[in-house]
Amino acid sequence: MNFVSVVILTCILLVETSWGTKAGQSPKPPCRPGFSESFYTVFVSRDLLRGQSILKDTSLSSERVKFEDCQHSKAVGFESSDPNFSVRPDGSVYAEQEVANLSEPIQFMVTARGGHDPHIWETTVKLALFGHQPSVPIGVADMIARAWDSNPRVIKFPRKHQKSSSANGLRRQKRDWVIPPINVPENSRGPFPQMLVRIRSDQDLEKGIRYSITGAGADQPPIDVYNIDPVHGKMFVTRPLDREERASYHLRAHAVDMNGNKVESPIDLYIYVIDMNDNRPEFQNQVYNGSVAEGSKPGTLVMQVTANDSDDDTTANGMVRYRILSQTPHMPIPNMFTINSETGDIFTMAAGLDREKVSQYIIIVQATDMEGNLNFGLSNTATALISVTDINDNPPELTARTFSGEVPENSVNVVVANLTVIDRDQPHSPNWAAQYRIASGDPQGHFLIRTNPVNNDGMVTVVKPVDYEQNRAFMLTVIVSNKAPLASGIQSSLQSSAGVTISVQDVNESPVFPTNPKSIRFEEGVPAGTTLTVFAAQDPDLFIQQTVRYSKLSDPANWLRINRTNGQITTMAVLDRESMYVRNNIYEATFLAADNGSPPASGTGTLQIHLIDVNDNAPVMMPKEAQLCERANPRSKVNITASDADADPHVGPFVFELPSYPPSIRRNWTISRISGDYAQLRLRIPYLDAEVYDVPIIVSDSGNPPLSNRSIIKVKVCPCDDNGDCTTTGAVAAAGLGTGAIIAILICIIILLILVLVFVMWMKRREKERQAKPLLIDPEDDVRDNILKYDEEGGGEEDQDYDLSQLQQPESVEHIISKPVGVRRVDERPIIAESQYPVRPSLPHPGDIGDFINDGLRAADNDPTAPPYDSLLVFDYEGSGSTAGSVSSLNSSSSGDQDYDYLNDWGPRFKKLADLYGGGEDD
Repeated sequence: MNFVSVVILTCILLVETSWGTKAGQSPKPPCRPGFSESFYTVFVSRDLLRGQSILKDTSLSSERVKFEDCQHSKAVGFESSDPNFSVRPDGSVYAEQEVANLSEPIQFMVTARGGHDPHIWETTVKLALFGHQPSVPIGVADMIARAWDSNPRVIKFPRKHQKSSSANGLRRQKRDWVIPPINVPENSRGPFPQMLVRIRSDQDLEKGIRYSITGAGADQPPIDVYNIDPVHGKMFVTRPLDREERASYHLRAHAVDMNGNKVESPIDLYIYVIDMNDNRPEFQNQVYNGSVAEGSKPGTLVMQVTANDSDDDTTANGMVRYRILSQTPHMPIPNMFTINSETGDIFTMAAGLDREKVSQYIIIVQATDMEGNLNFGLSNTATALISVTDINDNPPELTARTFSGEVPENSVNVVVANLTVIDRDQPHSPNWAAQYRIASGDPQGHFLIRTNPVNNDGMVTVVKPVDYEQNRAFMLTVIVSNKAPLASGIQSSLQSSAGVTISVQDVNESPVFPTNPKSIRFEEGVPAGTTLTVFAAQDPDLFIQQTVRYSKLSDPANWLRINRTNGQITTMAVLDRESMYVRNNIYEATFLAADNGSPPASGTGTLQIHLIDVNDNAPVMMPKEAQLCERANPRSKVNITASDADADPHVGPFVFELPSYPPSIRRNWTISRISGDYAQLRLRIPYLDAEVYDVPIIVSDSGNPPLSNRSIIKVKVCPCDDNGDCTTTGAVAAAGLGTGAIIAILICIIILLILVLVFVMWMKRREKERQAKPLLIDPEDDVRDNILKYDEEGGGEEDQDYDLSQLQQPESVEHIISKPVGVRRVDERPIIAESQYPVRPSLPHPGDIGDFINDGLRAADNDPTAPPYDSLLVFDYEGSGSTAGSVSSLNSSSSGDQDYDYLNDWGPRFKKLADLYGGGEDD
């Protein structure tokens, strides 16, 4: 064996003990026992020597396989599934025998078992060929491709050794092999199908064997990713694989004879898709928004950007690193921010953030996989918008040192000056909003400064009237500040205060009544012309000489008069406390005082007169009516009281007494006192006839002197039932209706009913008479005594220049029939059957004449053959040669001897004709 050509590479399986935390580094994450990688690929030469370690090159120390035992136990055993290789207690893998002419990759599994932990950890080691070109660097992809292109290995079904008894005892069973996983790189270019491994059974020499695979990727979705040659057992992959879609496959290989009988137990095949760097990092958002306060210190966290890589994050393919490509704008320095390459956190790197200079930064962030290797890694970019938030680092400053304004006296809610301010902080924020305060110059609080929310100006407003006669000007000191306090270390500006001068303008003020309202006290009943008081006003304008005149503005009862020049109040009528215009013993009147200024001003004053009550109203008894039973009993009584319009002490207690005249009053009635305001009226005698009695009662009040009043109460005495209530008959009798009055009322009702009945019968009889003798015409239409004048026709038809041929009647029916269809005059008689008209009976009844005429009228209206044939009347035109002949031929043979005396026998309707024709020749 050529020892010089052997390249010894050692794969050291280190059992790492505890690692101390280095100074300046963050602590390691919690310990997780197991191998650091689940699959290792080691490139070796063609020849391996027995007893040589596989991996020992320091240049590949970064590829060492490590095992972590968190309990720091040394009782960890390692086993290899390939008898040609062994794992020593220190974790080194050695070749048990010389492996000459390594022509195909070798793959075996290494198992780790703890001494007291039943858990088993596994990893896979693959040995691939490595060429003799030390001067040419070989990349990871080339090494994987070379390992993949080598001839695939043969996987045999494991043989099971049964236990056999012998004289020496039981024979140890040999452990089955562990089938290492099959690794296939993703995105392979083929050609396909591409062979992976060959499956064979030791019995294929003895009998015919058929091989098959089952599981996801074979006969389960995704189907036909893998297939197998059933005769030779060669297993193929049919298309490129994508680890991001499916990272591993679990298949089972089966071996049966030609009859389908199982020859070998199924073996498990694990296929792992080797990740390739075929996915770029993808940011979760294309644009990220963050903010940082201005003036922030270096190292302040601003925001975080995150990019995800679909490749395996346990390899460099999926390990993303971040960096900042650019910053816009480059103020105050180009590198104001930095980013954590692993987490994507963006921090401030330098001081000097000022929102008033730069309010927003645009950061372009790049994410690159392969742990940030720009030569081999894939990259992507995103934009981070960093807004610089405002802090109150700029105090408000007034634009001038002094301001001025004017205000008319007695004005309220008037803006007299406008204070302008400048604040460079964020507009319409608490850091920008100004607050104004009057520090001095207004001890009585006449002014208030309100902030204009739009432009932040201060509006000096009058909230309490100012008087020119007292203060002609005000000198105010104003201080402005923000609603939010200034940031730490920021001092107020000298321009945050200013002076405001406000001049007061004199105006004509209204006269003022010193006491308003003014109250006075008087007894009611004072006579007219009495002087009550002088109600004068004062003019506040001390520097102007003006005259004040008075007038009455409101006097509801018209009791008062005011002197126009001096304001003296006198009465025009007697003051009455009981008047409807007096409320709570007070009468109010309003007066007007006006000066002669320019423009004139006026003021009002109210005079309140408190009227003292005097005993000027006699009491009035109540009630006015009552009922009593005709027989005296304890329940038959009437409670009476009195009312007095006066006030205390001119009211009750009242005194009730019966007058001495007439004597029957005290003989029949009696009054007993109940209290100071109530008394009872009862019968003195046992029985009194049912009737209405007027009982006079004298009521006196308690005034000094007292006033009395004689009142009448109507008492209805009536029979009562057992409960002491008046019966119905008794109530009627007590109301004053005797038996005679009731009878008279009933007789009047009967007579009224008879008159109504007679009138109805007369109306019915008259209606029957009118129906029995109907007239031919209505009497209203009788024209016998009237002379009717009709319009004359004029000078004749021939003197008119009209075409009258259309009015001529055709001579024959044939002329109408011979006319063409559609050409017909509307005044021609239609050629249709004539309508049937009603026939008058031979002996008509007088009442049937009207019905006969109405029937004929309706028949004529509905007869299309009856003229007129249109809405116009058609008249016949005889022309010059009429075929009818002369009317003069109709001569009366005995016109002179005609006797018209029979007209006198026809009744009154023909009396007019009898008078005209029966009078003889003299008439």
